[in-house]
Amino acid sequence: MTDGGGARVVGAGRGGGAHMAGATRGGRWRAWRRSRPFWGGLLVALGGAEILLTLRAPLPVILHIGPQGLAGYLGPVILLLCGVLLVAHPPQRVFYALVSLVLALVSWLTSNLGGFFVGMLLALVGGCLAFAWTPVRTPRPGTAPATHPAATAVAPVGDPDVPADPEGFSDPEAPTDPEALTVPEPTPVTDGRHWRGVDQT
Repeated sequence: MTDGGGARVVGAGRGGGAHMAGATRGGRWRAWRRSRPFWGGLLVALGGAEILLTLRAPLPVILHIGPQGLAGYLGPVILLLCGVLLVAHPPQRVFYALVSLVLALVSWLTSNLGGFFVGMLLALVGGCLAFAWTPVRTPRPGTAPATHPAATAVAPVGDPDVPADPEGFSDPEAPTDPEALTVPEPTPVTDGRHWRGVDQT
């Protein structure tokens, strides 16, 4: 009974370790994929490969332009190369995406109507995704996260020897009697002149 229970415990530990290793491997793959325009480059490469396949397929209607169809083959090859470079070298993604979009539109004339629309559409969608992709901004290890300006309170600058008022930032020398805060009414002048101070002479 004990040996069987121990075997079961060991088997469960091995299964948990394999699950953790698979989760770590999946997290690395996800982080690598998100650090570059992966889907855009994949679609561009698929579009170029599809156009090449339509050029080499035994079809009765094939359009070739240039000496021995050089332009028809050069465009899809560059599309395939741009798709690989979008995944391998993401800092230059804007240039590769623009080249992919131009070549996808040119393939309409040079490569069997853009691989019968399929390769051209794949390259156009992939180029747009790669052009619109932006890297995820991660904070540096030594920097603190930014806070909203309204959430930060500014403490008053005063004498450090004076204790802080728990009720608020009030002046310690201000009178606290409500009658002392009232403004006295003006008294009339008793020397024969008007009380408002108008000269009667």
